[in-house]
Parts: sequence; C-alpha cells; structure tokens
Amino acid sequence: MIQYTELKRNRRKFLALTGLTLKEFQALLPAFASAYAHKYPPVRTVTGSKRKRRSGGGRKSVVYPIEQKLLFILVYQKTYPLQEVMGELFGMSQAGVNHWIHRLLPVLRQALTAMGVMPERDGRQFAQVEQRTDAPRDYIIDGTERRCQRPKNPEKQALYYSGKKKAHSDKNVVIVNTRSKRIGYLSPTYAGKTHDKKVADCEQIVYPKRAILYKDTAFQGYEPAVKQTRQPKKNRVGKS
Repeated sequence: MIQYTELKRNRRKFLALTGLTLKEFQALLPAFASAYAHKYPPVRTVTGSKRKRRSGGGRKSVVYPIEQKLLFILVYQKTYPLQEVMGELFGMSQAGVNHWIHRLLPVLRQALTAMGVMPERDGRQFAQVEQRTDAPRDYIIDGTERRCQRPKNPEKQALYYSGKKKAHSDKNVVIVNTRSKRIGYLSPTYAGKTHDKKVADCEQIVYPKRAILYKDTAFQGYEPAVKQTRQPKKNRVGKS
C-alpha cells in the first residue's frame, strides 16, 4: 500500500508516481487543504447535513490525513491506472476508489486555480490571461496524444485512430511558455485523427501582442496574429 510517510523518503519514486517533487508537493498542500475544507466543511457530513459528533471521530479513512488525499489524487492523475489497480495500490475497493476520485478531483482543480497555475481552456481568452504574467511572450504550440480504448463503433474507430501514433487516441493542443515552462493553454479534447492545425484553427486562439510562436510542421500554414512564427526546416540531404 502506498503511504505518503514512506514514499516521501524516495524522491525519485515520488516524482515518478506524482509528477511533482517533494518541494512542489509541499507547496501545493496548503492550497489543497484549504480547498478541501472549503468544499467539505468539517462541521458537515458527506451528504451535507450537520454533524452530530466531532469531526475525526470513528474509523479513519485509508486516505487520511490530507497528505494522503493529495497523494492519492496525484498518483491517479499522473499514472491514470484502472480503478481496480488503484484500489490495490491504496488498499481499498474499486467502489471506494471511484468515490474518492470524484470527491478529490474538484478539490485539486480548485487548489490549482487558486495558485494560478491552471492552464486557460478558452483560446479566445488566452491573451487576456497572459497579460497578467510578467514572463516573456515566447511560446511553443504542439499537439499531444494519449492512448484511449478502441471504440466498438467502426466509424468511431476510424475517427479516433491516429496514423502518426498507430493507435486510437485522444488529442489536445497545448501552448507552453518557453521561458517559464508553464502550460498557458490547453485545448478541449479532440479525436486522435484530427489534425493539429485544425484544432488550433477551430479554437480561435488569441495571442498576446508581440508574441513569438514556435511550431512544427504539423502547424504548417498556421499563421495567427503574432509578432513572428518560427518553424524548423528539414535538412535536405544531397543526392550522391
């Protein structure tokens, strides 16, 4: 069973399972604890009714204390295992895993939003949000794909099949600041077959003034209103 008190001693494994260093985890913890207390006040039960006994009484949950709750949801987000597998890792049933995932995901989202590190999801608001930061306006845009279960419907199979990855996948387009390494924009999810440029065109992304945008050949012909776009060129191998 994964326990925070034990896992934090192995920093390499901690990073591999959560995607965060121990220092980053500890920086996120206060915001997560505050968001959890706000969403689930200790004077209320899970159903929202007033407690008849002091909070903390009774049998302790396997995701107690708050560090274990944050560890649980970060491991789920980073590794995305089946709920049965997650249950084996944390010593609970599949139903219990499902309950805690739905309980903790909104809390994590609220905590990250409060810290100002959540990426913008509306392309038309991207420039406005970026004006609040002091980072240089250097960005790179790219498409990301992750495998998904093959649909049973033949039409959906063709739609979600990515010839590039040779697998069925979901696709998102992300924009990252090349200096701060922060993901500033995350597009809605598209079927894996959708071309990267088409996603960017559909989302109507508005960039900050004087932005420099780096892109690859998947965005050939994508020329938004920025100061400059930069695309690498392939070296031409001379014929012998």
